[in-house]
Amino acid sequence: MRYAGIDIGSRTVKLAVIEDGRLVLSRKSATSHNPLGIAHELMEGVDYDRLTATGYGRHLIKGHLDCPVVSEITAFVRGSRFFSNDCESILDIGGQDTKAISLDKDGNLCKFEMNDRCAAGTGRFLEVMATVLGFTLEEFSLAALSAKRAEKINSMCTVFAESEVVSLVTQGADRNEVALGIHKAIISRAAGLLKRVAPSGKIFFAGGVALNGCARSLLEQETDRPVFVPPDPQIVGAVGAALVASENS
Repeated sequence: MRYAGIDIGSRTVKLAVIEDGRLVLSRKSATSHNPLGIAHELMEGVDYDRLTATGYGRHLIKGHLDCPVVSEITAFVRGSRFFSNDCESILDIGGQDTKAISLDKDGNLCKFEMNDRCAAGTGRFLEVMATVLGFTLEEFSLAALSAKRAEKINSMCTVFAESEVVSLVTQGADRNEVALGIHKAIISRAAGLLKRVAPSGKIFFAGGVALNGCARSLLEQETDRPVFVPPDPQIVGAVGAALVASENS
């Protein structure tokens, strides 16, 4: 049987299909103004026997496709174990929130915390700061990695940080050093959340920000712990939802 999981996030919709314990298909697309329409596009032509939804828009899918839903926390716990069986914690930095999750030795949930009150320190925050500095997201990461030192960023509010960055640049600050300062501020905030929930052990780094090489490097430095990033860190929740679908069949 084929089991599908769909994760409707604030910035991206992800689809994953599991068959015989293997990931056989994955797709993703920007959420846009019509997440339900994007979900239908991703699912077009995809064969599956059971579907489970997760993410911000899971109840939207449930209402239209009459499928069960699962919380993002459960989906990420299950999805992380699919890719790695020795991680003791999960850090997910998505488009609009950050999740820190601790696991026991068998991969079961111990506890979690979320920062979802604003976009500070999330993928959206990175997008805004990259634009302010005139970088694409890929250029932003590379610029930060090339910097010799970091400019200190005091505010993590997106609006105030934007003003602070503009002020630094107009005062002649090096753009690459500002980029590194922004990355350091984001990872310091995320690492603090993670340390409160799971103070030790290998970290499973998920979400769109895990694609950022500078963020990965800084997370290892900040926590002094090994960090594992799956081949596509954005589909972890969708894979977890598919696994839940298989367990409930």
